[in-house]
Amino acid sequence: MTCTPQILPDDQTESRATAAFPGRILVTGATGFVGRALCLELLRRGFAVRAAVRDTCGGDLPDEVECVGVGEIAPETDWSAALNGVSTVIHLAARVHVMNDQAADPMAEFRKVNAEGSEQLARQAAANGVKRLVFVSSIKVNGEMTEGEAKFSESDPPVPQDAYGRSKWEGEQALWRVAGETGLEGVVVRPPLVYGPAVKGNFATMLGALRRRLPLPLASVHNRRSLIYVGNLVDALIRCATHPAAAMQTYLVCDGDDLSTSDLLRRLGLAMGKPALLLPFPAGALRFVGKITGKSAAIGRLLGSLRVDDRKIRRELGWIPPYSVAEGLRATVE
Repeated sequence: MTCTPQILPDDQTESRATAAFPGRILVTGATGFVGRALCLELLRRGFAVRAAVRDTCGGDLPDEVECVGVGEIAPETDWSAALNGVSTVIHLAARVHVMNDQAADPMAEFRKVNAEGSEQLARQAAANGVKRLVFVSSIKVNGEMTEGEAKFSESDPPVPQDAYGRSKWEGEQALWRVAGETGLEGVVVRPPLVYGPAVKGNFATMLGALRRRLPLPLASVHNRRSLIYVGNLVDALIRCATHPAAAMQTYLVCDGDDLSTSDLLRRLGLAMGKPALLLPFPAGALRFVGKITGKSAAIGRLLGSLRVDDRKIRRELGWIPPYSVAEGLRATVE
């Protein structure tokens, strides 16, 4: 069974918000994992959608989505054709984590796209009469891990620890500068790890290991990590794009059900019909293996906690994730 978007009652749809935000919604990064899901849900809710893409959509999006090529994202990118007639921008496009990055100066490359490129988009959006820009940042702005029962919140001082996280933090600061100078309504959303159909990266690696019934030495891991299903993130982004109270706010979002790595593997295994083969193994020994193999960061993510407090968006925007963790994991597996 594939999870389908939640059909909201007439008095809870985005239709009234549409009147407050006339014109099209521009989605950057529209052919990506989250972007495609966002475009489909916006169409389902009756919004006019334009996609800013590097070249062409290439059949990745329905014909109802208008595609405009903008080339590479950089400080000199010309967004004028994509922004014409647009009321709201949801900015997903970014330079993300690059394994074995070969760039001579990785920080400069991240900054060019995620900070300077985003600032250029915001300035041109304001100049073209766009009312609101939703900037999809990352929980990495807050930091890499939480301790004990602590959770990251919007009031925490940012402590980004890698080039990607720092560039996202700089992108947020750039948005606030432009907003202060022009009146553009900015909204920042910081999601944790996003999962769902067609997910890649570490999540896909876990699925592959479970599918092959590989024994995994993670039975003794009792960390807690917040995740967000792509359908829940899409719903939150649309709420942030349309709710009047979201203007000039930063929101952390998650599913609301934190899982340990071992719990996640067990749930995924059950959804796949292939129970996880988990073996007990001391965390210290795993960290040592990570150190000698050069995989310390990856092992750290498997063992460490990263918890998110999403009470602000629930309180201020009345947002409730439409999908449970069980539904999200089942859709991901299927």
